[in-house]
Amino acid sequence: MTERKQDRVDAYRLLVADVYELAGESRRSSEELAREAGQTAARWHVMSVLSDGARTVASAARRLGLARQSVQRVVDDLARAEMVELHDNPDHRRAPLVTLTKGGLATLSGLLERSAADRRDAVERAGLSLSDLENARATLRRLVDALRSR
Repeated sequence: MTERKQDRVDAYRLLVADVYELAGESRRSSEELAREAGQTAARWHVMSVLSDGARTVASAARRLGLARQSVQRVVDDLARAEMVELHDNPDHRRAPLVTLTKGGLATLSGLLERSAADRRDAVERAGLSLSDLENARATLRRLVDALRSR
């Protein structure tokens, strides 16, 4: 039986639908893990971005692909909870640098440990090997690259 171009297009659309579904399920489980730790996924994401060093709110927002204002609200919330600190920025007087506190680092570490255990369990339940995951990722990366190179 010969492969038709339309079959490949249909398979692509179904793959994208599955990726969206996987992303949604992953988001929901992340929200649940964060909630169990007294956090939100939004706070977790911002803390993760700050884990590699000081950033401005605008820089964190760009990295997350979010509006600066929404990240500012989360940073303000984290500052009230003493999980981040604001420092003078020698490059921009009105855009302070945000860093994690020891408490913020400890909270993030706990979230990452919980997430790793949850994801290990999911991969095990799915019966996926490292090779399976690497091949799936390679396929997705090829599609991303093809879409970007239009």
